[in-house]
Amino acid sequence: MLETCLLYAAVLILGWPLGHYLAAVMRGDRSRAEPLFDLIEKPIYAMLGKAARQPMSLRQYLTAFVACNAALGLTVWMVFMFQGHLPWNPNHAPGMSWDLALHTAISFLTNTNQQHYSGQAQLSLLSQASAITGLQVASPLMGLAMACCMLRLLFGRQDEPNKPQNFWVDIVRPAIRLLLPAGLVLSVLLTSQGVPATLSGGPQFRPLDTTWKNLAQVVPLGPVAPMVAVKQLGTNGGGWYGPNSAAPLENPTPLSNFLETLAILLMPVAVVFMVGPFTGRKRLTTLIIGVMIAMSIGASAASIAAEHNSPGLQGASWMEGKEQRFNVDESALWSSLTTQTSNGSVNAMMDSMAPLTILVALCNMMINSTFGGVGCGLLQFFVYLMLTVFLAGLMTGRTPELFGRKIEAGEIRWLGVLILLQPLTVLGLSAITFSFPGLAATSNPGFHGFAQVLYEYTSAYANNGSGLEGLGDNTVWWNVNASIALLLGRFPSLMIPVVLAWRLSRKPLVPENAGSLQVESITFGLVLIATILILTLLQFTPALMLGPVADHFALTITGVKP
Repeated sequence: MLETCLLYAAVLILGWPLGHYLAAVMRGDRSRAEPLFDLIEKPIYAMLGKAARQPMSLRQYLTAFVACNAALGLTVWMVFMFQGHLPWNPNHAPGMSWDLALHTAISFLTNTNQQHYSGQAQLSLLSQASAITGLQVASPLMGLAMACCMLRLLFGRQDEPNKPQNFWVDIVRPAIRLLLPAGLVLSVLLTSQGVPATLSGGPQFRPLDTTWKNLAQVVPLGPVAPMVAVKQLGTNGGGWYGPNSAAPLENPTPLSNFLETLAILLMPVAVVFMVGPFTGRKRLTTLIIGVMIAMSIGASAASIAAEHNSPGLQGASWMEGKEQRFNVDESALWSSLTTQTSNGSVNAMMDSMAPLTILVALCNMMINSTFGGVGCGLLQFFVYLMLTVFLAGLMTGRTPELFGRKIEAGEIRWLGVLILLQPLTVLGLSAITFSFPGLAATSNPGFHGFAQVLYEYTSAYANNGSGLEGLGDNTVWWNVNASIALLLGRFPSLMIPVVLAWRLSRKPLVPENAGSLQVESITFGLVLIATILILTLLQFTPALMLGPVADHFALTITGVKP
């Protein structure tokens, strides 16, 4: 309990100044360190050419976003397939199959980091340090850029309408001025705790058991600490090692665990604190952070309580899948926070968690706006904000208006697409998977097996990346279908809110008066929470009952995990 309270306090204390600094970075304000930043940024802008020197229209901004993703995705796909023929491969990792390479490229491109491979065994150091870590830097910044584009369109001055700024500048500035320096600091702190940071392939040891068939055991090393720092700060989640932050070399001590848990929330919270100074509406930040913190505390408390009170999971079985250096509370808290954001990293095996703990994790990912990813969580929050304004307007007899602009039928159609796309994708792909025996490749034919499939597609669509690892997911079926869910969960969720903001920015501004809906109030915040829960969770209630809820009751009756 104490550690949980300290964690939330530290996140808020650090997130507030970081958010104000991020607002200054995204506004283009100059700082005392500008000469140093110019030395790094100007060569990058020179390589980009004229595209980085002039304001963009919305069409140009979105085109640059799509082109950047396409170029990066194709490049890393090739790197993964041909890594066996590329340098910096001391462990002689072979090239990935086309489907695994495709899934891995799309997974990291979409800020998901869903891993159908074991990093230390199936990736070269070149793939880990350049392709994987490079996307872990780029993908969260693209989400941040799209969020800032939306805010500029919604709150831009009337004498500068429809100015989304410049996509390339919105990527380079926060990378050089925030994410990479913060990653360096966290990397040094993690290295001090024993996380490796080396360019060597790792030492070899001879086992004490001389009858063992292998005469030497290689301990895979590499620049682990920098990758872990970026994976946590950027809500990426993909680990250097297969067990992720449950691996001792990736998360060796309780202090490293606290730092990595703190980093899960830091950037998403900073983005929320950015909203006030960036838009000039400080009360809007209070609304957003209040709603997010309320949902976060509720979900975290539910996870810890579920893990402590699960029938049949007591004594030695209680610690199955968990690390002895972390207690049950730390494991349950991480499982909740990693799914409240789009992080998806783990310090314990999700498949070994209590069924109701898995239920909370699924609900977090289905909501996907408790904090969400860097930028994309804020975009998803504004989707719910617009829907709540529309519903509240209907219930009170007011014309639905958001920040002085009317929300009409055209906007609601776009919002409906986003709300329905999630259940259609997740439930549709799950139904198809179960329709063909053998495709699911679950480790359990019962309720838990159903939960494994539902979790995989939910995690993919939410761009989270965590998984119930009893699933045999490295098959052509899973790699291709999970890739489809990854793409559908990423690009519409980033682009449609920006298009909606552009549509609203073109409408005449209606001055707020006594009859206007006060969105920056406690009452509206409560209505917003209710709207999020009702619109999201009711769509999945039958599936949740067939999965983790039924799994819980089966465990209650038998005392053995079915």
